[in-house]
Amino acid sequence: MNGRERVLAMLAGRPIDHLPAMPITMMFASDHSQVNYLQYATNYRVQVEAQLRVAEAYDFDYVSVISDPACEAADCGATVRFYPDQPPAIEEAHALLAEKSGLARLAVPDPLGGGRMHNRVKALARFKERVRGEKAVEGWIEGPAADAADLRGINALMLDFYDDPAFIRDLFAFVVEMEVAFATAQIAAGADLIGIGDAAASLVGPRLYRDFVWPAEKKLVHEVRAKGGRLRLHICGNTRHLLEGMSQLGCDIVNLDSLTPLGDARAKMGPELVLLVNIDPVRVLRSGTPSSVGAAVGECHRQAGPRFIVGAGCEVPRDTPPENLRALVSYARTHSPETFAAAM
Repeated sequence: MNGRERVLAMLAGRPIDHLPAMPITMMFASDHSQVNYLQYATNYRVQVEAQLRVAEAYDFDYVSVISDPACEAADCGATVRFYPDQPPAIEEAHALLAEKSGLARLAVPDPLGGGRMHNRVKALARFKERVRGEKAVEGWIEGPAADAADLRGINALMLDFYDDPAFIRDLFAFVVEMEVAFATAQIAAGADLIGIGDAAASLVGPRLYRDFVWPAEKKLVHEVRAKGGRLRLHICGNTRHLLEGMSQLGCDIVNLDSLTPLGDARAKMGPELVLLVNIDPVRVLRSGTPSSVGAAVGECHRQAGPRFIVGAGCEVPRDTPPENLRALVSYARTHSPETFAAAM
């Protein structure tokens, strides 16, 4: 069973030989290939080669096009600052929608129009050529709250929830339309699944999530699934207050941050949703030992149960000791849902 077969079988509830390993590597991957991060984030050929090398070296079951959250906003015309060796960043002080009236003039960018979105689509097509079905290939889009924050500015957006709910709904509708188009292009290029990053969603309370964010996320998930997409949801931060809503979105995988215990998630999300291990990427994965990494993954496995993929709560830090990352993958290679169920 190869990596792609393993990941897709887990999502479909079919038997697998051992647990899949799907840690997010971005800066770690660029450092592994000794390329600066500006090249990694902006040149699809560089990114693909770096992902293939790190996936081969550490025996991951997948490769991914995730690089930074600024692709879509950049193609909309947002001011993005590029750095030599760290991820591109939105300049909030010069937010594209600092004036809300700008939304009416904003057009959905063409994902194949030669911009940063197109670079990501090209990466997926390149992965399809190079991977040849051996590893799962993951695309990536921003979620409604995250992309709205990139376009409007996070502080202004938080005030808009109270001051101008109609604007929030219009902005989320624009984002969903853009992200469905982006996901559709990525699926056509060869993505086996689509990651959704919606970090800003963790900053709102249960009522605002239920009334504004969840309906937009639900529409996005529904429409991407209608295009044939499988989905991994990742929301950075503490999402304990959002777990029930997140479980009802229809995603295939939920990748929780380390601030949310998997035991709580399993209790509120039910037994069938696939959870991705959420060990602390800094305190455990980067700063721990191979033994403590293995123990932490095992505890997450115990809490999450058999519907479980090995990874981390967020990106693998760039200075993570190689032996710690190997210990993470080793757990996946030596454990299966069946052996876990038998032990329980």
